[in-house]
Amino acid sequence: MTTVQVPPARLRSGARVAWLVVALVALLAVAVVSLGIGAHPIAPEDVLRALFAPSDTANDSVVRHIRAPRALLAIGVGAALGVAGVLVQVISRNPLAEPGVLGVTTGAGFAITVGSAMGAAASAVGELALAVVGGVLATVVVFAVGWGSPLRLVLTGVALSSVLSGLSLGLRLLLPDVFDAYRFWAVGSLAGREQAPMLVPLLAIAAALVGSALLSRQLNALALGETVARSLGANVSRVRAGALVLITVLAGAATAVAGPILFVGLIVPHLARRAAGGSVPWLVAYAAVIGPVLLLVSDVGSRVLLPTGEVPVAFVTAFLGGPVLIWAVRRYGAAPL
Repeated sequence: MTTVQVPPARLRSGARVAWLVVALVALLAVAVVSLGIGAHPIAPEDVLRALFAPSDTANDSVVRHIRAPRALLAIGVGAALGVAGVLVQVISRNPLAEPGVLGVTTGAGFAITVGSAMGAAASAVGELALAVVGGVLATVVVFAVGWGSPLRLVLTGVALSSVLSGLSLGLRLLLPDVFDAYRFWAVGSLAGREQAPMLVPLLAIAAALVGSALLSRQLNALALGETVARSLGANVSRVRAGALVLITVLAGAATAVAGPILFVGLIVPHLARRAAGGSVPWLVAYAAVIGPVLLLVSDVGSRVLLPTGEVPVAFVTAFLGGPVLIWAVRRYGAAPL
């Protein structure tokens, strides 16, 4: 009797596909559950009827006009922050890195504060442009100062975030109108954002996700080290520059539409890394699915944690991200990936 041997690589590929399918099913299930949980609970069958056979009932209106846009926003923002976290960790080879820790989120917020003071953040397009510019400038400063050491990179990002946060606070205290405009945006939350124009930020996120998938093969070589990447024919400077642009677009767009939501970009790569098996393309694919799952679960938790009202989703992700950061520090220390 002859036994057919399946190549190990084929087995690994099949396992990765299976895990990705499981993640997609989990995303679909969590999305449906999120449409039914809130101050006004709605049964799953009523949620499905509102989506596929809508009528003029109150339940259908809540699902279609409030919770469905909110879930769509959570999916877009979660995917953006998750993939941005993967890109940051790959190009810095730092397991502690994420867009918020490296100052990208704070840079975007500072730019929006300055734009509000100058009257340039009156539209979704204006906020998106300011967030991207602020994220780019913050990224350039952090990488220029902290490049070469994972620990120095994180410390530079934390220091820059503190400086920009102080400047933003000073502007808000001096200009009450800016404070009023910033107060709603500054708390990272999905509540109330579903009525804001989302088309431009979500299109920017979708385009950057496609760009991340296209760049991921070259990042696969860069993850092995600059010397190996060059020997494989990769243009290291161009790949790193492309990744930085994608990081700032992803984090900037997510921050512009939902406010600063930290730690998603830190948690997601660690959740996906074992299943990806060292492959950056698979890591990007998993992050694009696990990120929305994490943010949807956090958003559901934000609705039910307190009986008196909702908790901003950024508080929930911070509560989850703190232990993950401590675990990552204890496991990796200052060692690169």
